[in-house]
Amino acid sequence: MAAGSKKAVTAAIIGNGSLTVAKMIAFMMTGSAAMMSEGLHSFADTLNQVLLMIGIKRSTREADPRFPFGYGAERAVWALMSAVGIFFLGCGVTVYHGVHNLLHPSQLEGLGVAIGVLVVSFVIEAGVLFVAVRAVRRDAEGRPFFRYLWKESDPTAAAVVAEDTAACLGVLIALAGIGLTKWTGNPRWDAAASIAIGLLLGAIAVWLILRSGTLLVGPSVPADKRRRIREIVAAHPAVEKIAMLRTRVMDTETFRVAADLEFDGDSLAASLEDELEAAYPTIHNYDEFRRFAARYADLVVEQLGDEIDSIEAAIQEEFPRAKFLDIEAE
Repeated sequence: MAAGSKKAVTAAIIGNGSLTVAKMIAFMMTGSAAMMSEGLHSFADTLNQVLLMIGIKRSTREADPRFPFGYGAERAVWALMSAVGIFFLGCGVTVYHGVHNLLHPSQLEGLGVAIGVLVVSFVIEAGVLFVAVRAVRRDAEGRPFFRYLWKESDPTAAAVVAEDTAACLGVLIALAGIGLTKWTGNPRWDAAASIAIGLLLGAIAVWLILRSGTLLVGPSVPADKRRRIREIVAAHPAVEKIAMLRTRVMDTETFRVAADLEFDGDSLAASLEDELEAAYPTIHNYDEFRRFAARYADLVVEQLGDEIDSIEAAIQEEFPRAKFLDIEAE
């Protein structure tokens, strides 16, 4: 998953960095508010994707005594910072500039250059989006794409998909605004396009903030996985009752399962039948019985540990991402 996300983010940085330069040159040549919005959009995307790359690199560090569960959640931290950057830099500045040009319109020049830059931009943005979507689809492994993107995907990959979807839509909005301005001679169409791009960025930013915030709080694993984990535990012959079962997504690579179980004493005793039968003839007095009881208590504890190990192995066999298991006897 990390490899796919890294590839998507790298492609996005290269693509958006190049487009920032092209769009700002076109803005300086035309004075178009929509083109400035698109330039700011690509600039914000580039900075944000640099943040995502930092998150990817930091999240791969090994667990240590300070962070015993690892650093995987750093992806969500940096994705959240990226989303906040989109909201303030992308949405705020773009809407402000669009409103200013709407209230104080000025004649635009060289709109043909702007249209040409936007057409090229759309091709590049679509290519970057294709790389990101392909990476997420590969990670989804057949699961419904949009459900996976919202609930389970790597937050860095989700951010790239969302940002590049907004970038493609933003280019189309800018094309519409500049095209209408060129056709009608009214620059307010260009300003309106700038405002629309800003609002689009705001909507994407809010979605990404909610997505990253959910991962940081620590949601449960999807209901179908919880149900299957419960079935695996309940099917174990030594388990009499599941008193409590909780799960938590730690990061995109791991989740945690905690369970309090009531074990069947008869089942544990049956598994120790041979030891009981061998010890019984040797008990002739209380001291021998006390030594037997102490030994049998040790055997029960060892057997209980073996049963818990067996349950954990069964869970991890079906769910390799369940790397942190806390199974306890109630």
